[in-house]
Amino acid sequence: MQLVMASHNRWMFFNLPTLLTWARIVAIPLIVGVFYVDGWSMESRNQLATTLFVVFAATDWADGYLARKLNQTSAFGAFLDPVADKFLVCASLLVLVHLERADVFVALIIIGREIAISSLREWMAIIGATKSVAVHMIGKLKTTVQMVAIPFLLYDGTLLGVVDTAVWGQWLIWASAVLTVWSMVYYLQKALPDIKARSR
Repeated sequence: MQLVMASHNRWMFFNLPTLLTWARIVAIPLIVGVFYVDGWSMESRNQLATTLFVVFAATDWADGYLARKLNQTSAFGAFLDPVADKFLVCASLLVLVHLERADVFVALIIIGREIAISSLREWMAIIGATKSVAVHMIGKLKTTVQMVAIPFLLYDGTLLGVVDTAVWGQWLIWASAVLTVWSMVYYLQKALPDIKARSR
């Protein structure tokens, strides 16, 4: 029985959906490292970093789909998935700040919000009120805008001879910051009754 349980636990850590989630964490040093490779033009670095981000970000959809399709959902996978997303986004933002393509204030808003809401969700889980801070459409929209803004800013050029990704990326990352604050306020408002109840 113990052997079966051990085998199941190993499978939980290394099934296909979870491996795709791990891939987003592995991607972080690759995306960062691209900009430290000698002998490459900045254009080449931009293109490779953008490709890596888009490919690995796409695993966020793929791992969830496969977990449901293959019936391989797990508590560990549910934990690791948002952690991998946040690591990928935060690391990419720090790269963009270093390259002076994103304002440090934007990075502080987005990273600060992720820390605050993650802490809030952890506390709400402890008191058994996770439904109050379940993912909302505002949060999903924020994530979508982020996932378009970041590769635009990494690319930092003209796409298809028409789209100036640097300009569009700036607009989108600021829009993402606004949505970030909006979603944080929304989640805090939803959690406020439970917070007040526990403070008495």
